[in-house]
Formats: sequence, C-alpha cells, structure tokens
Amino acid sequence: MVAVALSMVVMIVATSLINGFQKGISSKIFGFWGHIDIVDTNVNRSFEAVPTKMNQDFYPHIDTIGSMLYRTKASILGYELEDKMVDKMTKGGIRHIQVYAQKPGIIKVKQEVKQTQTLDDQTTGRKKKKKTTNQLEGIIIKGIGADFDWENMSDYLVKGRPIELYDDKESKDIIVSEETARRLRLDIGSKLRIHFVEKVNMLERSFKVCGIYKTGMEEFDRKFALADIKVLQNIYNWEADEVGGFEVFLDDLDDLDVIRDYLYFEVLPNNMFAQTIRDKFPSIFDWLDLQDINKIVILLLMVVVSIINMITALMILILERTNMIGTLKAMGSTDWSIRKIFLYHALYIIGLGLMFGNIIGLALCYIQQRFEIITLSEKDYYLSVAPIEINLWTILLLNIGTMLITLLFLIIPSYLVTRINPVEAIRFK
Repeated sequence: MVAVALSMVVMIVATSLINGFQKGISSKIFGFWGHIDIVDTNVNRSFEAVPTKMNQDFYPHIDTIGSMLYRTKASILGYELEDKMVDKMTKGGIRHIQVYAQKPGIIKVKQEVKQTQTLDDQTTGRKKKKKTTNQLEGIIIKGIGADFDWENMSDYLVKGRPIELYDDKESKDIIVSEETARRLRLDIGSKLRIHFVEKVNMLERSFKVCGIYKTGMEEFDRKFALADIKVLQNIYNWEADEVGGFEVFLDDLDDLDVIRDYLYFEVLPNNMFAQTIRDKFPSIFDWLDLQDINKIVILLLMVVVSIINMITALMILILERTNMIGTLKAMGSTDWSIRKIFLYHALYIIGLGLMFGNIIGLALCYIQQRFEIITLSEKDYYLSVAPIEINLWTILLLNIGTMLITLLFLIIPSYLVTRINPVEAIRFK
C-alpha cells in the first residue's frame, strides 16, 4: 500500500510540475508576443520590418470571432485515424488584435566615471571634475499603438507606468527590461538616446524611461524595449497607416493551429500570411515538448514500481494462505473463485494506496502552489518558483490507469493458485 501511495504521489507531483512548467513559460512568451503573427509575405528574416497597411478588412473586427466549427481527423488516445473525420468546436476564439513594428538600434547612456582623489588634490583642496563615459548597448525597439493590451502587460510591468501615447505627436516614453536597466544603471525618469541606422542615414532619438518590465525570459529581456510606434514610422518614413504587422491573442492555446489556418486560408489577403509564435521561436517550444518525454518516463517507472510491489505482495499472500487454499479446493471451490478472493484483496490494497497517494500528492501540490516553497533560478529555468498546474482529468486517468494496469498484471501471479494441490496444501505448515 505504501509503495502504491508513493508511486501515485510521484506521478501527481511530476505531472503537475511539468504541466505548470510548460504552461508558465508558454504564457510568458505568448503574453509578450501574442499567439499569431500576421505580416506581409515579403518580410525578411532579419528584424527589419516590411510595411503593411493598417486599414485591413479584418482589423480591428477580427477580435469578434468566437468559437468555430472545424473538421479534423478522429483520434484515439492521441493517435490519429487516417480514414475517419469528425467535426469539432474550438475552445474559444480571438481575444485581441494589435499592431506593432520593430527596429534595432544602439542605446547610448552617459555614466559618471568614479575617480579617486590624489594627494595633490587633497592638499590644494581642488575638486576633480566629474568625468563621464558613454555606455553603448544593442536593443530592439518594439513599437506599439493605441490598441496595445496594457492589461496583459501589467503582469510584467514591475516598476513605473504605461507609455503615454498621443494622437498628434510622438511619445518620448520608453519601457526597458529590468535586465537592461540593471546593466545600464537606468531607473524611472532616466534619459537615454538610441541611434538607428536607416539605409545610409544615422538617426538619433531621445527617450525617457517611464517603466521597467520583467518577463523572466532573459533571451527576450536582454534585447527588447517598448516605445511609441510613431517613432518607428517616422524613422522608416512610413505613412501613418503603415505598420510592421499584427499580433493576435487567442482565448485558448489549444486552438492555435486551427485559428492560424482559418486566418491564412479564409481571412487574410494574398499578400499577407499568418504564423504562430511557436513557428517563430521553435527552439524554445521544442525544448518544452521534450518535457513530455520526461513525464512519460516518470509515469512508466512509477507504474512499474507499483506492479512489481503488488506482484510480490500477492505472491506472499498466496503462499501464506496455502492451507486455506487447499481447504477451499477440498470443499469444492474452483480455481477462479479462489483467485478472485486474492484479486479483490489486492484491489483493496491498491485502492487504499491510491487514496492516500492522492491525498498526499494533492496536498504537496497545494502547499507549493500556495506558499511557493521551492524556488528556481529564473536565469536558467525562466521561472522564479516551481510552478504547479493541477489537472483533475489527468489525475483521474492516472488513478484509473494505475489500478487497471496493476490488476491486469496481477492476474498472472494469481495463477499460482491453480498449482496448489489440495492434499499437500492441507498438510502444509
């Protein structure tokens, strides 16, 4: 019973941790970039933007699209059936759409150089003049417009306020990452200059830090800052209705591929295409998908532990009750009726083990979810605490699967009952 309980505890905690890990990182990426990116078909592989008209038939009304019917291949336990199609509904629709543009640049910040006072200066009482040096760092400016979802961004804004946008002029506000602010020694109200290269011209713009964000994704935080899209439109020499692309946010991540295909084939004009952020940053999501292998390995190992322990326990029970088995056979009991006695007893042991395993496993998950006891290195894991995502359907399937698989394997050792001779068993001591 203890072995079954411990196996169930490990399975519940492992699946909850891995699910939470995958959901936590995915939500950070999608929360910052959106789920689907709509750009011009001529967009290149660099960060340079290709303009597209903001006045599209789908913008901004596309966010009214709700759940939709689609046709797909039928599947059983995750395996697709090639010859059977079924109709399904998406879990949600499109929640929000917003425009954006991107432009790489170089941040230039003046910083004071610390100097030590010499003996001559101390005797004469002269003060050294403050020396400054220019600190340079590469950055990618992500331009945002009035339709930007600040409610979603509030989860990452650790200091300051949103960018104040104007209808008739550029905003000088900029939001930098906590990583950039630390390296360049910036704070709210700090001023900086960013140099941009556009064709053969070197352009310079001044900004004032109004906010500091942190996603925990160091790869992104080190590179990106948020500013008014009008700044980039002027640098690119675009019209007021030209943007770099559109970011689409969905209600449910499971609808990602379905809605992407619907937009590409049914909604977008021929000169535009839609790609998911999963396609844009494949390495991160491939790494997340590898966690499913870890989950499967852990589940298989724990089920094997339960099976081996229950087989051992059942064989011991049968050997201990050899005299009883011989008596029952002598009284006319069939082998199968006697085997069922031991299988029912094994089911009772498994049931108790699963019950205690669920109580302990869910309690540990709740404690971690509530008090965040186990912490992580955000630099290495993208998350500051070990995340927990409890899925009751997954836990229910784990319980049913463990019970059925273990009982199935117990049928084989229960066959030992048929090998016991009644005469020898009654005399067995």
